[in-house]
Amino acid sequence: MSKKKKVEREQFASRIGFLLISAGCAIGLGNVWRFPFITGKYGGAAFVLVYLAFLLLLGLPIMVMEFAIGRAGHLNIAGSMRALEPVNSKWHVFGYLGIIGNVILMMFYTTVAGWGLAYFYKELTGAFNGLSPEEIGTAFGMFLGNTGELIFWMALVVILGFFVCSLGLQAGVERISKFMMSGMFLMLLILVFKAVTLPGASAGLNFYLKPDFSNFNWEGVYAAMGQAFFTLSLGIGSMAIFGSYIGKERSLTGEALDVMALDTLIALLAGLVIFPTAFAFGVDAGSGPGLVFVTLPNIFNQMIGGQLWGILFFMFLTFAAMTTVIAVFENIMAFTIDEWGWERKKAALRNGIGIFIFSLPCVLGFGPLSGFAPLGEGTMVLDLEDFILSNNLLPIGALVFVLFCTRRPGWGWNSFIEEADTGTGFKFPKWLKPYVRSVLPLIILVVLIKGWMDVLILR
Repeated sequence: MSKKKKVEREQFASRIGFLLISAGCAIGLGNVWRFPFITGKYGGAAFVLVYLAFLLLLGLPIMVMEFAIGRAGHLNIAGSMRALEPVNSKWHVFGYLGIIGNVILMMFYTTVAGWGLAYFYKELTGAFNGLSPEEIGTAFGMFLGNTGELIFWMALVVILGFFVCSLGLQAGVERISKFMMSGMFLMLLILVFKAVTLPGASAGLNFYLKPDFSNFNWEGVYAAMGQAFFTLSLGIGSMAIFGSYIGKERSLTGEALDVMALDTLIALLAGLVIFPTAFAFGVDAGSGPGLVFVTLPNIFNQMIGGQLWGILFFMFLTFAAMTTVIAVFENIMAFTIDEWGWERKKAALRNGIGIFIFSLPCVLGFGPLSGFAPLGEGTMVLDLEDFILSNNLLPIGALVFVLFCTRRPGWGWNSFIEEADTGTGFKFPKWLKPYVRSVLPLIILVVLIKGWMDVLILR
């Protein structure tokens, strides 16, 4: 890569921009739906405590490594690994797998983000007003069966995301992400206040905030481990690109802690919306995918001013999804700009067309391809794409990053520590070296094997 390109590389206008965009990449549908749902399934507060422990044990080291690789290499994940790897080694091949992982993530994430955008519009226009619970459930089924409508909302997500990226790192990605993150926090705080003041909300708060380990088991431990690992989307270089856009004024462990704190805060606040509301209306908060798109619209219909709360919730959901979409699109864009020399607007147009085409199988999986069950009865294209990413590319990529940063055939521990600790702020604990070199890879292997076992058992 030419020296000129490295000099001209864009940077964030402010540290807060870096933190909010990095957190926005991590904050998404998993925080709003999956975290409350899995917390409800595995016992509430006890699960939350174990999840937070694994977040520090698993998420923090890998995030620091991604930031360090990106900042030291000053390129996308593949380019950075190529710049840092020893001569004649092929570590950068795994960087290309990371870019493929970003594409696969968007192949199904754009569809589900489109659901959130569609439901924001439906709440805004009062589409659910006066409907019975059965009618709202039927409406969701009809929505999923309308292939044209699903394509429209998916396409709108792709167009909006790449339009923001086409405006530039500072003028587009940073400015819009700051706005959406600020709006997301404001809406979430309003929703939390409404939820905790509902009659009967105290039972939900007790379930969520008072740990009870009497019914907590190993399944809950594995679930907490998996949620801590997957919530940050580590292993495909999504964070490395933002490391490449920042200077060396601050150490990376402190920055990673701040990003994780923002991500965790959103997840915990989402729980403060879901659990008090669900308990107040006698609904099972662990009821699965229908919680957001069927159960919550039913609850909003029963609340005074329910349409307003529905609008706020689905706007919050849309902002959470779009911050991830924009961040991952920027990662894909940066790869094509770094590797192929495309200028930004050309990269946005070409990548936008490509992601739209690649996203069609997921949409069609709910209609014309609904008979295709790749992982067994009841599965669809979305499940296959999620399996390839979540159960394979994420853990394999994370394992590679750990080995690359701690083993001498790779970049090596000393080089990683030097980069991670450059700047003011919290330093990476050097006494964790034995854990990071030997224990963390084993934990990642457990996540990888458990993911495969779950799928094989389901089949």
